[in-house]
Amino acid sequence: MPKIGIFDSGHGGTTVMSAVKKLLPTAEYLYIADTAHRPYGEKPDSELYPIVSANVEKLKSWGADVIVIACNTATVRCIAKLRRDYPELQFIGTEPAIKVAADSGAKNILVLATPSTIASKRAHEIAEGNRRPGQQIDFLPCPGLADTIERNYKDGSVQDSDGEIVSLLNATLPPKHDYDAVVLGCTHYPLIKEYIQRYFPNAQMVDGSLGVARRVKSLLDNTTTPKTPTAKSYSSL
Repeated sequence: MPKIGIFDSGHGGTTVMSAVKKLLPTAEYLYIADTAHRPYGEKPDSELYPIVSANVEKLKSWGADVIVIACNTATVRCIAKLRRDYPELQFIGTEPAIKVAADSGAKNILVLATPSTIASKRAHEIAEGNRRPGQQIDFLPCPGLADTIERNYKDGSVQDSDGEIVSLLNATLPPKHDYDAVVLGCTHYPLIKEYIQRYFPNAQMVDGSLGVARRVKSLLDNTTTPKTPTAKSYSSL
């Protein structure tokens, strides 16, 4: 039974793990919700990389066959160095699903992500490499949203009992509602997909979880005898 290691700065990566489980139901899952170091996006590279590599070391020690970086920020800022430092490991990153939105034929695309992800060169390379003629791709940073979602995560779902998330969305999202597709460029954002959908009732919500799952499946030949899937979760290192 393959062991799939997944980590994020909190519970956002569970959206990725759920997608992978649908394609690889017999694998063993090792999940690190690194809440002790959230949010990743506010840390400089000199601080973030040691945190990320510590997660990798832990998953490696547990015998992970493949490691999924279920965080857009950690992927765009750390995956290249991780691949150099750990050539013996297979890494799969999570990037904003801009290509999926562009390939869908949407004319007006909005990418929601952390300020760190949007400021990255990689995010804009994806947009420029996949933009179709006549397509508009806008980027909107959502400072504090991932951390706010994490604070309101309880018992497997987000509970906005104090209206903190709605207040932040009201202050962040644009009044313009004519987007055809909205890219949820942070693994935390699908946890509040229904909240975001209210602001863009005619837009398709797009995230990269399925693409990550397909990539994991392509790397692992899942030939084990079907068993009940297991998952081990850890709140932090």
